[in-house]
Amino acid sequence: MAATDYTQTVRRSPAIEAAQENYIDLLTQQVGRAPGSAGVPTLGELGPQVAGQNVLTQAAQQQAATQAGLGQLTFGAEGQVTGAGQGTGVAGYQPFLDQAAAYSGPTAYQSFMSPYQQQVIDTTLQEFDTQTARGVPQLAADAINAGAFGGGREGVAQAQYASDAAQNRALLQARLLGQGFTQANQLAQQGFEQQRNLASLQPSLAASGVQQLGAAGTGNLAYQQALLDAQQQQNQLAYNEPLSRLNAFGSGIASQASGSPTTTTNTTLGGAGTVGPLSQALSAGLSAYGLGSIFGGN
Repeated sequence: MAATDYTQTVRRSPAIEAAQENYIDLLTQQVGRAPGSAGVPTLGELGPQVAGQNVLTQAAQQQAATQAGLGQLTFGAEGQVTGAGQGTGVAGYQPFLDQAAAYSGPTAYQSFMSPYQQQVIDTTLQEFDTQTARGVPQLAADAINAGAFGGGREGVAQAQYASDAAQNRALLQARLLGQGFTQANQLAQQGFEQQRNLASLQPSLAASGVQQLGAAGTGNLAYQQALLDAQQQQNQLAYNEPLSRLNAFGSGIASQASGSPTTTTNTTLGGAGTVGPLSQALSAGLSAYGLGSIFGGN
């Protein structure tokens, strides 16, 4: 019997082969889904995004800048600070310090002198003069009773009376002026303390306002960022979901193919001679039962 050359082909079941071909077609389609193509999210939508600054945060930044003496801030497209205009250069507390300094100089009391003080002094002195004049007749009466009317003793008494009256009048005027000066100085000191306290209080109040606005802006920023993150995850799910299904499909095919039966086909390449029943059975991949039938077995 002459030898014959042949090739051997092993094939899966037609269902498995068809599923594999379908898998390759679907995989090719998914590979062709470039980001930004029809119905596919862009790279920007698939990648991380950062929420821009909001108006609350910008307001807090502007208040802080104004407190520091800066001008109007400018913001970019994402809400970031891009510049500051020319401001006064004066911090928010500086006016209170300047006013406190004005209340600490040697002439600070002048701002607190009562505009009615001179009227009070004039009225008081007029009353003093009136009371002094009323005492002059009493001097004459005393001189008459003493038998010294028109004499030197009366003149001395009148001169002494006038001198005492003038001295008392000067002391009264000085006391009134001193009281006004002392009161004005006390008010100036009080004003100095008030302005100094305001200078200390103003930064804390301004900082509190900035913090409150900043906290509100931070909360809003966190919410906006959460929305962007959720949208990114949704875009990624939309992009990866077909691939996940395709991977599941491929895994299913692989698991089925590992246990599926195969068909072996021997194809004669050439050569003469007669092929016996045994060779035909081997070429067809028959089972032992088929071989038994060929050889007449039971």
